[in-house]
Amino acid sequence: MKSFNLIKPYFIENRLAIASGLLCLIAVDLLQLIVPRIIKRAIDDLTFFRADPGKLAVYALCIAGIALLMSIFRYLWRKYLIGTSRIVEEGLRNRLFAHIQTLSSSYFDRTKTGDLMAHATNDIQHVRMAIGMGIVALTDAVILGSAAIGFMAYINTTLTMFALIPMPLIIFGTRFFSRKMHRLYKSVQEAFSELTEAVREQFAGIQIIKAYTREKEECADIEAKSKEYIDRNVRLVRITGSFFPMMLLLSNISLAIVLYLGGRQTIYSTITPGDFVAFINYLGLITWPMMAMGWVTNLIQRGKASLDRINSIMETAPVIFDTDDAKKIKNGAEEIIFEDVTFSYNNGSPHALSAINIRVEKGQILGIAGPPGSGKTTLLSLIPRLYDVSAGRILMNGTDIRAITLSDIRSMISFMPQEPFLFDGTIRDNITLGNSSIKDAGLEDVIEKASLSGTIKNFPAGLDTIVGEKGIILSGGQKQRIALARSLLSSSPVLILDDPVSQVDSETGAAIIKNIRSMMKEKTIIIVSHRLSAISFADNIIVIDRSRITEEGNHSSLMNLGKYYAKTFRMQAIEEEINAV
Repeated sequence: MKSFNLIKPYFIENRLAIASGLLCLIAVDLLQLIVPRIIKRAIDDLTFFRADPGKLAVYALCIAGIALLMSIFRYLWRKYLIGTSRIVEEGLRNRLFAHIQTLSSSYFDRTKTGDLMAHATNDIQHVRMAIGMGIVALTDAVILGSAAIGFMAYINTTLTMFALIPMPLIIFGTRFFSRKMHRLYKSVQEAFSELTEAVREQFAGIQIIKAYTREKEECADIEAKSKEYIDRNVRLVRITGSFFPMMLLLSNISLAIVLYLGGRQTIYSTITPGDFVAFINYLGLITWPMMAMGWVTNLIQRGKASLDRINSIMETAPVIFDTDDAKKIKNGAEEIIFEDVTFSYNNGSPHALSAINIRVEKGQILGIAGPPGSGKTTLLSLIPRLYDVSAGRILMNGTDIRAITLSDIRSMISFMPQEPFLFDGTIRDNITLGNSSIKDAGLEDVIEKASLSGTIKNFPAGLDTIVGEKGIILSGGQKQRIALARSLLSSSPVLILDDPVSQVDSETGAAIIKNIRSMMKEKTIIIVSHRLSAISFADNIIVIDRSRITEEGNHSSLMNLGKYYAKTFRMQAIEEEINAV
């Protein structure tokens, strides 16, 4: 029942619509119960030769009128009940998406995208079905079933008792099968998540698959996961496939009992022929509730399994969040200080950073160098609190950033990651992130600074060129420069650039770095680069190796040390000279 709290607010908020829908549904059920009474009278009149065309016309008009009213009420209950289930679906999906956005980067490091997609689509659809048609079937089972039994008892109590002999078996069967169905539904949903993730991953990596002619192997992998999904569904069908025929069998056993015993009572004039036909009609009406019990169990167990899976995400708390006493930054980003910062991605894993001490004054440029995997990107991700330090602290304006609101910290920072991500939209939308208030003059300025103007002019649609999923039509350098323009467009006082010229040629890279240098004193800039000429102008340069700072100083002092920075810088200078020849 804990998972039910997820949808409880929607029931409260839409209680009037639900109540109206239930009243309309009950009205339909009650109207259905009147029809057999009319048929009884008509048959008795015909049997005892009391019928005439006028009476038969009245009976026919009554049934037609009831049918019309049933149509109106059926439309209304579908509008209110099914409509409410759609409202719950929308609200639950929005809440799930909003909550997922609050979760920390570490959550996405260990969670598959396909699994989240399955939660947001298949699971929520099952919850909707359990709420909409589940309520309908349950109401029918209770109202229509109990009322029909009441009318049957009114006709003949003994015959009713015999007709209800299979009912205890239905209750026992429902309890027995529902437990198995709940467990198997969860298993099926897990298999669906795995299949979704595998398909998503292979579509995302289709170019690699083609380049390495891995089509057969990848198809085999999908076939294996698809077979597992089907096998789990088949195991589920063995249960549901036994459950529904059992319901039908028990319903037909009731019909056989009524046909024999009711027929005898009709022959002996204990009940009239009209009563017998009405009784069979009422038995037909409770056949649906008996079947509905199975369907309700099916829907509710599937919906509950899905709701449990969604609730497991909703109960996942973000690791990085605003504390109760978190405060705002009042004077902008004056300085950034690392004090004995240590960081590990997981408890017990080796340190990605150890004992890092850095001070970056307002308006300064910090350059960061080091071999691949040394911890440079990790260091950058700690500043906007994509991850939190394991030990030590990072100060902004003298305050631990964990004591500052996340929105304030991140509004102070413009961050360009190492791997540029582009959305499936236009170049303009990817730079502005959909902000229509940005003026063309400001847009043209950052395009120029990112050395992107020539590239854009080569596209017939210019800024309105559709880049495709993840910028598929663009080269790596073009994507990187669009991501750079996006970061330069922000007025944030801190600019963090992770290897901004790694995918462009030396000439373009030099032009970009020149434009970045022009922003000195305007912004506090932190640059990671494997191309050391891109950070040689920095006020301070640190070299990180094996998670620690091994060198620190300006370009001249580091060249005099003759260690990693000096050796790498000279080697890269020679390479550039050779390539220039």
